[in-house]
Amino acid sequence: MSLARSERAALVATMRATGPDAPTLCAGWNNRDLAIHLIVRERRIDATAGIFVGSLSGHTAAVTESYGDKPWDELLVMLAEGPPWYSPFRVADRYVNLAEMFVHHEDVLRGGADPAGPFMPRQISADLQKALELPLRTVGRRIMSTSPVRTTLSTGDGRDLMTVGRGEPVGVSGTVGELLLFAFGRAPVDVEFSGSAAAVASLRSTKRTL
Repeated sequence: MSLARSERAALVATMRATGPDAPTLCAGWNNRDLAIHLIVRERRIDATAGIFVGSLSGHTAAVTESYGDKPWDELLVMLAEGPPWYSPFRVADRYVNLAEMFVHHEDVLRGGADPAGPFMPRQISADLQKALELPLRTVGRRIMSTSPVRTTLSTGDGRDLMTVGRGEPVGVSGTVGELLLFAFGRAPVDVEFSGSAAAVASLRSTKRTL
């Protein structure tokens, strides 16, 4: 089983344990909302564009609403099955869905946590940490391309993974998984900052999203 499939299974298990109404880190979304979003993304390619293109958002909203009355267990089965045969996500699942499943699993695990408070993350395997480096260097770099400071993300052992932005230098260190979550704008995350207080505050207050 690929790491993307394993993380998908773990996400579904956590959703099942916490229930459809549990909060997530996605503003305004509970577990049901998040599950429907992921299902529409993979099963309704006609509606996917509306996630990114405002003029098509009406169709996406209508499709999303059509899943709203489905039983929770049915939604979990659909999510666990993954992309259907006709979805382009099926062929590329292990490449395009690893970060998606990991980040959204953490959205569920950390739902309701204080964004400004301390958080003890789960222990994830060395293989998963290594695999998350690619989405951090690619998607994460794109998300952070407008950083107001020159930001270097590095592992706890001092290995630099990427540097983006311009201006005063700021360092962010942590595990690859926590750095990916930081790049995706999630909070709380278990990372440490170095740099001036003003530069760190500027980075932390900057909205980071796809």
